[in-house]
Amino acid sequence: MPKKWFQNWFNSPYYHILYQQRNTAEAEFFAENLCKYLRPHVDSNMLDIACGRGRHAVYLNKHGYNVTGIDLSIANIKYAKQFENERLHFYVHDMRYLFYINYFDIAFNLFTSFGYFETEYDHIRSLKTFRKALKPNGLLVLDYFNSYKIITSLTYSDVKTIDGIDFNIHKKFEVDKVVKQIEFEDQGKQYAFKEEVKAFTLDDFKRFFTLTGFEIVHCFGNYKLEEFDLKTSDRLIFICKKTND
Repeated sequence: MPKKWFQNWFNSPYYHILYQQRNTAEAEFFAENLCKYLRPHVDSNMLDIACGRGRHAVYLNKHGYNVTGIDLSIANIKYAKQFENERLHFYVHDMRYLFYINYFDIAFNLFTSFGYFETEYDHIRSLKTFRKALKPNGLLVLDYFNSYKIITSLTYSDVKTIDGIDFNIHKKFEVDKVVKQIEFEDQGKQYAFKEEVKAFTLDDFKRFFTLTGFEIVHCFGNYKLEEFDLKTSDRLIFICKKTND
């Protein structure tokens, strides 16, 4: 079977070149604000779902927490493993499949690391898996883009030159998702990748969380953890609590 777009793109070194501005400082700023708000216990077990190269997980671990990072990209996990210690571990894993049961105090799914799948079933399945991984009353932090602002302010064509590579980026809204086509040349070879992320709304997530056993505790609109505003917020950040059956 052909690989899905996210398997190809996230496993490519060019993904990290294009998005290198999303640096460690940004991740630490967000993680620090989350910790101030959540006030996790010093011995908390944390799960970083779709952890990428581990920038959030590494920061959380430096503050003493037990952190496990999972990601579908073999290349990302290979890179992240250099930071492992007795309280920090990384694994190649698909978020749709069960990973531990009733083990984690807090699960993080950050930086729009959701909405990639073709069917609603797979997104619901993923959230149910997140829930099963959490202890009773455990918390889920899910950070998504604000689809309303993305769609209403969409820049349809752009060129970004990074490390001598001209990334030609074309965006469009297609039925229920934001599609980004990325084309470029490097060392005489042509490349083409794409991103397809569902344009889930606040109401979509409310329905998803109800179906999967989560209760929304709070909703923020940026990494400063300011209140969410539909028209102006860049992010849609949920703090959810696992409901007990």
